[in-house]
Amino acid sequence: MRTLAVLGGADGAITTLATAARLGLHTICIDARTDAPAISYAAEFLNLSTRDVPVVAAALAGRDDLAGVVSPASDVNLPAQYQLSELLGLPNGLSPQALRASVDKGYFREVCDRLGQPGPRFVQDRPEAVVSGCGDLRYPVIVKPTDSSGGRGISLCASPAEVPAAVDAAAAYSAAGIVIVEEFLDGEHYAVEAVVADGEIVLFGLGARTLTEPPHFVTLEHVMPGADADLVARCRATTEEIVAALGYRWGSLNADLLVDRDNRVIVIELGARLGGNGSAELLGLVHGVDVTAAYVAMAVGERPDLTPGPPACAAMRVLRAAQPGKLVAVRGDDTVRALPGLVDFILAVRPGDHVEPYHRAGAKLGYLLATAPDHDRLRATLAAVDDHLRFDVQPQERP
Repeated sequence: MRTLAVLGGADGAITTLATAARLGLHTICIDARTDAPAISYAAEFLNLSTRDVPVVAAALAGRDDLAGVVSPASDVNLPAQYQLSELLGLPNGLSPQALRASVDKGYFREVCDRLGQPGPRFVQDRPEAVVSGCGDLRYPVIVKPTDSSGGRGISLCASPAEVPAAVDAAAAYSAAGIVIVEEFLDGEHYAVEAVVADGEIVLFGLGARTLTEPPHFVTLEHVMPGADADLVARCRATTEEIVAALGYRWGSLNADLLVDRDNRVIVIELGARLGGNGSAELLGLVHGVDVTAAYVAMAVGERPDLTPGPPACAAMRVLRAAQPGKLVAVRGDDTVRALPGLVDFILAVRPGDHVEPYHRAGAKLGYLLATAPDHDRLRATLAAVDDHLRFDVQPQERP
């Protein structure tokens, strides 16, 4: 039996592990945490830090069953995926440029600048240099760790006086200790999920993206298709130009886009990996293709059929708590699971767990996926979710 190694045990890895098992692969989940939610979905668990590539490589070396390694829904583990693929002779669609663009926001901005694509002015450096170097930027600004995702360490600053504290907060989430400060751009938010083969986008989806309130800007909902055909075509062309510039050969692609008040398409961030929060599944529901299965197949050296079927509409909704505390009960979930068009209902927490307000992707309680022939019926299903689903939380300090 062939084996797929999955780096990271966060909830974003659950679908990949379950899909790989369904396809007949043995699975290994690798994580420094022993309580990560995806571990129970793996046939085997290695309690190792994914950042310690030599140790992970040593643990995997000599296995003649190992067919591939992936980092689903996580930019943080992409460097380990790339290095392990090279060290162990496994399939690898990443180019060095695509890898760097995924984990270095400043480098990605430079790539877009070289292509002549619009984007925010920015400063990126170590904390003390960033604070002193961002005086010429127009406020408000967004402060982020350059190599993290999921809303970790992000702050919106209305004035220069707020920047030092925001930079310190961002640096705490950066493995490299590097922070980027960007001018804040206003507009409509979108998310791209795509599949690349032979250096070209072969499946593309544009989802309208609803975010939490400032200053966190974490995804609450995706609805796909999220725009008219003209905007979808413009966003696809912009993304294809970046894929070609990065030399990305094959694999999944996830990106955040903004259409500003001047109707310019601006790519904010990009990850050369499977998207989290069900966005890959959305792409599959819209095109009638099992995108996660295609991702797994490519990771073990296969060339899956990516021919799209009849189009549909689909949505992802994040499940979240309104206040911090102990989760006492989940009510209405059986009713929600039975709703027409509900495809998946993922809970990443159990009663008794401590939960937090949804200020970062890792604080979600789970997510659900729904599909329908049109947007009206899709919205009716989501409204029924709002009517029935409740999370009972007992306020308490974090243990």
